[in-house]
Amino acid sequence: MRAGMMIVLSATLLLTGTLSAGGKKMVAPANVPVAPIAPVVSPWPWYVGVGLLATFLERDPCPCDPDGPRQSDSRYGMALRAGYDFNPYFGVEARWLKSLESGVFSKLEHYGLYLKPQYHITDQSNIYALIGYGKSEVKYTNGILKSSYDKDDLSYGIGFEYDLAKSSPEGTYSRAFDEQGDQEKGWGLWVDFLHLMDDDGSTHTDANVLMGGVTYDF
Repeated sequence: MRAGMMIVLSATLLLTGTLSAGGKKMVAPANVPVAPIAPVVSPWPWYVGVGLLATFLERDPCPCDPDGPRQSDSRYGMALRAGYDFNPYFGVEARWLKSLESGVFSKLEHYGLYLKPQYHITDQSNIYALIGYGKSEVKYTNGILKSSYDKDDLSYGIGFEYDLAKSSPEGTYSRAFDEQGDQEKGWGLWVDFLHLMDDDGSTHTDANVLMGGVTYDF
């Protein structure tokens, strides 16, 4: 019995020595920290905006005084816009504009669809052009006489946008250009000038609009 125990003990010592001599020791696994993976943010490429406008209109003088100076009128109103950005350089935008009060002779309403080429100046700002087709209606008032003129034609303009939002704290954007110009999710500012009609109608009316407001990118 004692001889058997001695044989087992000797075999155990021999095996332990062999493993140690071969360098095969049991090592506890190290706790390596794993960096979290930032989620990917996929914003909607749509935006909407609201703003105030000032209209600048001119027309021929009253027929009762054909040799008189051209008449001018400026009104205030509101503007709505909604658009879609295809890439950093191109988008489309719809507009609706309306003056809120009639003036000396004119009241304006316009809606149209525009192509929107754009260029990013900085990571928070970009300039753009508007080239499109729309309908403009000018209502004239001259004492008790009233008339209106509708115009379906090309209109164009130029504008500037500034992004108030910062880079997404939630992760990285799926499209690189969402961190450029006025493309990030959040609020921004815009201002632009739009030419609606030039020497049109029987009264040869010119119509231009200056607008500005806030916008939200989804």
